[in-house]
Amino acid sequence: MSDDHDNEICNKTDNRPFADILDAATSRRKVLAGGLGLAATGFFASNTVLAGGWGESEHREGFRRHRKLIDFEPVAVADGNGPWPTISADYEYQVLIPWGDPLEPGGPEFNYPPNADDQTKQIGIGHDGMHYFPIDRFRGYRDDDWDDDRHPFRRYRWRRGNWHGMLVINHEFGTNPHVLGKQSPESLEDVRVSQHAHGVSVVEIKKSRGVWRTVKSHNARRIHVNTPVTFSGPVAGHPLLQTPNGNIPLGTVNNCSNGHTPWGTYLTCEENFNGYFGATNRDTVWMPTAAQERYGFSETGFGYGWYNFDRRFDLSDVDYVNEENRFGWVVEIDPMDATQKPVKRTALGRFKHEGVALTIGQGRRAVAYMGDDQRFDYIYKFVSADDYRHMLHQGESPLDRGQLFVARFNDDGSGEWLELTIDNPQLAAAFNDQAEVLTYARMAADILGATPMDRPEWTTVAPNGDVYCTLTNNSRRTEANAANPLAPNPDGHIIKWRDSDKHTGLTFEWEIFLIAADTHGTEDTFSDPDGLWADPAGRLFIQTDGGQKDGLNNQMLVADTRTGELRRLFTGVAGDEITGITVTPDRRTMFINTQHPGNGDPSVTNFPAPLDGVTVPRDATFVITRKDGGIIGS
Repeated sequence: MSDDHDNEICNKTDNRPFADILDAATSRRKVLAGGLGLAATGFFASNTVLAGGWGESEHREGFRRHRKLIDFEPVAVADGNGPWPTISADYEYQVLIPWGDPLEPGGPEFNYPPNADDQTKQIGIGHDGMHYFPIDRFRGYRDDDWDDDRHPFRRYRWRRGNWHGMLVINHEFGTNPHVLGKQSPESLEDVRVSQHAHGVSVVEIKKSRGVWRTVKSHNARRIHVNTPVTFSGPVAGHPLLQTPNGNIPLGTVNNCSNGHTPWGTYLTCEENFNGYFGATNRDTVWMPTAAQERYGFSETGFGYGWYNFDRRFDLSDVDYVNEENRFGWVVEIDPMDATQKPVKRTALGRFKHEGVALTIGQGRRAVAYMGDDQRFDYIYKFVSADDYRHMLHQGESPLDRGQLFVARFNDDGSGEWLELTIDNPQLAAAFNDQAEVLTYARMAADILGATPMDRPEWTTVAPNGDVYCTLTNNSRRTEANAANPLAPNPDGHIIKWRDSDKHTGLTFEWEIFLIAADTHGTEDTFSDPDGLWADPAGRLFIQTDGGQKDGLNNQMLVADTRTGELRRLFTGVAGDEITGITVTPDRRTMFINTQHPGNGDPSVTNFPAPLDGVTVPRDATFVITRKDGGIIGS
C-alpha cells in the first residue's frame, strides 16, 4: 500500500501555482536571504516585538524580565536516530495509550492481530491530532485559551485540570500489513478489524504518583467508520448525501489533524477518505465523474480493499451512490457526553481536511483556518455568521451558518479571501445550490482562481493574530541527480499571514516564515514540516513527517518567532511520523504522538516493546515534561 497518496495531483486547473508567486515574492522581498531570522524583522514583527511579546501570558511567565524563550539542551543530530525516541536532556517522557490498549481499565488487552469486536474497545492505530480537555469539580471543561481570568475558581481549576482530563485522539490510518498482518483483507471480519482501528478515541486520563493512566469513564468511547453520525448545516438533508439504499450515515475515517472550540468540543478532520473506496464493477462498470476525479477516487483506492466486502465503499454499487459524499468533512465531538452523536459540520466545506485552527475574531465570530492536504490544493477560512456566544444561546452552532472562503496569494505580499457562495455568478453557472458548492468546494475554488499550494497541512493561530501554515513539500520532479536530489521544493516551508479586521476581513498580508532547506547543513536541520502549534508566549512547535537529513528520525523542534532561534526537543523512532500536540492548561505537560513506528515493520523497531525483531510496533502517545517542572519549550 502506498503512503504517498498526499503527493498525487488531483488539481488539473491552470490556476497560477504558489511556486510562481513565491519566486516573484522572493525576488522582491529577499525572504530567503535571512532564513528564519527574517521572521523577527518582517511586517509582523513590528507588532510583536515592539509590544514586548504575545500577550499577558508572557508577563505571567516572567518573559519580560527574561527575554530568552528557549533554554533547553537540544537533541544533537548525531543522537536523533535509531529504533528508540530521543529527548532533550532537560526533559523526560512517558509512553501512554499505545494502539490496542483498552480504552479503560478492564477492557480487552492487545493481541496481535486484533479482532473486530475487541478493536471497538481499544485504542486505535495511526495516532495523529488530539486535544486535552481538563476536568474540574465545578464545570466539566475549561480552556485557558478562552476562559475568563476573573472566574473565582480559576486557580483551583488550574491545579485540578493539570492532572485530570479527557484526551481525544485521531487515528488516521493503519496499513493492512500493520493491522492485519497481510496485504489484503480476506473477509468482512478482516475489513471490520481495519475499519475499527481507524477513527477517534475518547479516553479519560489522570495523573497519580507522577504517572498518567487511563481511568474508568462514562464518556470513554471509540468512534469509527461504523459509528452513527449526523449531518448539520447547509448540506444536511440534501440529495447529495442520500443513497438509493437509504442507509443511515455512519462513521468517520482518515482522521488526520484536529481542532477544538471555546464551547468545549473536539473537531476531527477527514483527510484521505477517497482511499477507502474502490470499484468491484459487479453491478455496473464504474467510470469516475468529474467530481470523483477531482477528489481522487479510483478503482482500487489505496489498497485497503474494503470495497470487496463492504458494499458502502464500492463505487460501482448502484445502491450506494453518494456514499462517498458523506466523507471529507469536519466532525464535531462532545468529549464530555458519550450519548451525543458526532456531527459533520457541512458549512466548513468538503475537501481533504488536514486540520482546523479555530479562533475568535471581530464581533466574537468564530473563525476557522483549514488546509487541504494535497499537491496544488488550497487554504480555506470559515467565518461564523454572528457572535458565537449569541448563536449558541439561540441553540445554533456557530459552525452551521457563515461564510467559507478560499485564499489567493498575490506577488506583492497581499492576498484575498474569495467567498465560495452560490451568489457569485461564476459559481451559480456551475452549481445548482450552496449545498453543491460546499460538497464540491475544491471545484468551486478552482473556478474562483484560488492559489494552488504545496500541500497545506496544519494551521495554528498565535495570540498576536499571526496565522501559520505548514506546506510540507511539492517536488514535481521526475528523477533525482547528485546536484539536485531534492529540487525544487521537496522539503517544504512555513507561511504566515495576518488577516484584516481581526480575522474576519477579505484581505490579508503574508510572509514566508521559514524555508526548510535553509536549515540543512546546520545542527537544526529539518524537512517536511507538518504538525504545528503556536503557544501563548511566542514559541512555535514544529513537527515533521518525511525524510530528514543526516540520518535523523522525524522530530519536534521549537522556534522562537521573535529571534529566529530553533532547537530540536524530540526525535521519534525509525520510520515513524511525529504528530499531534496538546498541553495541560499550565503548559507543563505536553502530549505528542508517534505514528506508524517503523512503518509497522518489526525488523525496524518494536516500540514500545523492547527490541526483539519480532514484536509488532505500536503507535503511541508521549507525555512530555521538563525535569524541573517548567513550561514546555522553555
